[in-house]
Amino acid sequence: MDFEIINGAPVQIETDCLVIGIGADADFTPSAEAIDSAAGGYLKGLLDSGDFSGKNGESQLLRDLPGVTAKRVLLLGLGKAGERSIGKQQTLINAAATTINKLGVASAVLALDGATSDDDDIYRDTRHLVEWSSAALYSYDATKSKKADPVKLEHLFILCEEEQTELAEGALLDGVAIANGVSTARELGNLPGNICTPLYLADHAKNLAEEFDSISVEILDEKQMTEMGMGALMAVGKGSEIPPRLLVIKYTGADESEKPHALVGKGITFDTGGISLKPGAEMDEMKFDMCGAASVLGAVEAVAEMALPINLVVLVAAAENMPSGNATKPGDVVTTLSGQTVEILNTDAEGRLVLCDALTYVERFEPQSVIDVATLTGACIIALGHQATGLLSNNQELANKLLDAGQYAGDRAWQLPLWDEYQPQLDSNFADIANIGGRPAGTITAACFLSRFTKKFAWAHLDIAGVAWNSGKAKGATGRCVPMLCQYLLDIAEEKES
Repeated sequence: MDFEIINGAPVQIETDCLVIGIGADADFTPSAEAIDSAAGGYLKGLLDSGDFSGKNGESQLLRDLPGVTAKRVLLLGLGKAGERSIGKQQTLINAAATTINKLGVASAVLALDGATSDDDDIYRDTRHLVEWSSAALYSYDATKSKKADPVKLEHLFILCEEEQTELAEGALLDGVAIANGVSTARELGNLPGNICTPLYLADHAKNLAEEFDSISVEILDEKQMTEMGMGALMAVGKGSEIPPRLLVIKYTGADESEKPHALVGKGITFDTGGISLKPGAEMDEMKFDMCGAASVLGAVEAVAEMALPINLVVLVAAAENMPSGNATKPGDVVTTLSGQTVEILNTDAEGRLVLCDALTYVERFEPQSVIDVATLTGACIIALGHQATGLLSNNQELANKLLDAGQYAGDRAWQLPLWDEYQPQLDSNFADIANIGGRPAGTITAACFLSRFTKKFAWAHLDIAGVAWNSGKAKGATGRCVPMLCQYLLDIAEEKES
C-alpha cells in the first residue's frame, strides 16, 4: 500500500472512500463542515436523529452523498475533545483502516484535519496515521498453505493544508520507514522456532547488509565466542543442536569517527527453560522470546531507510535454550566475557546470560548510549500488565529521553527503580553473582544483574515481556519497541542537526 499527501477541497476529491471525523457533542472538523454544507446539512441530520454520536471509534458509511465527488464517505467518531488519548487515537485509526479494507476499495483519503488527538502536531498525527494504518492491515501467512488475500487498498492519501505539505511529507516518509520496521519485527517474531533459529537471524542480518549500503554485518560463531570467553552466552546455547550466534550490525550514517549509539537485543529463538523446564501450557509462545532481537532488527532497518545522520551498532545475542545431556545445569558456574563469574541457579533466567556478554562486547565501540531490549521477566507483566514497557537505567537523562520518545511515539514505557538496595538479592556463595534474585522485584533484580556489566556507559534496559506479543485469538507479535527506539534515534538526529 502506498501513502501520499494531497491538498484540495474535500468535497471535490475523487476517491473510492473519503474519511472524515466528527467528535462527540456534534464537534465537526473543517472537512466534515465542508461535506455537511455541500450535502445540505445531511450530517447534522444524522446526529440530530441519533444515528451517529461521534464517540471514539464509531463509524458509519455513506454512499453517493449529494454535492460530494467521493463515491463513499466514512464518518469516524473522534470522541470528546480533551479526551483523545494515544490509546483512543490508535483505536479510531485501526477502526478506519479495518473498515476501509473490508470495503475492498482501491483508494481512500483520510481527511481528519489533525483532529484524532488533542495536540496540534501535524508531523506526529500524520506519522501515526501511516504507522497504525499499516499495522491494522498486517497479516501473517508465511507458514500457511493458503496465503492471505492481498490488501485491495492500493493508495491511502492523507489530506492536509497546502502550507503543511512539506512537514506532512516528511512525517509520511518517516512513518513508512517505521511501519516497515514494525512489520519486520512482527514477521520475525511470528515465525516458528523451527524456522527462525539463530542461523536464520544471522541470514536476516546479512540480507539487511545487501539491501542497504549503510549497513555492514559481522557474525560471530560458537568457536569465536568460546575463544573470546563468552561463557554466559555459550552456556545458554549448550543444550541445543543449533549453535548460538552474536550478530554485530553497524549502520553508518555519520562520519566514521563519531561514536555510535547501540541497541542490544535478546534473541532466544525458542525458550524451553532448559533443565529448569517450563510448564507445557502456552510454551508455544516462547517462540516470541526473541522479540527483543526482532525489535532492534526492525529499528535498524527503519533507521537505514530514514538515512538518519548518526552511527548505530546493533547486537543480537541469538541462542536456543533447550534441555539435553549437554545442557547447562542449575548450580553450574560460568565465566562471562567481563571476567565476572555467574552461578546459574535457574536455567530459565537465560536472557540476562546472553545479554551480559553482549553488553560487555559492546564496550569496544565506546558507545554514546546503550539500550537493551528483552522479553526478560514474567514479573514485568505482573507489575505493568500488557500496556507499558518496563524501563530501568543507570542514567536518568537517557531514561527521560526514552520515556519522552515512547510517549511521543505512542509506544510507552514506565520507569522502575534500580537501587543498590536490590543488589544483595543476587549474592552467591559460589560465584561473583547469581543469575536470579528470588521472587521479590524480579524485573528489578534482573536489571540489577545486567547493570553489573554496564558500568562503562550510559545504559537503559527495556523489558518488553508484557508488550511484545498478544495471546488468545489475536495471538501474534506486536513490533514494540520499534517506534520508541526510532523516535529516540530521530530525536538524537534532530539534536545533532540543530
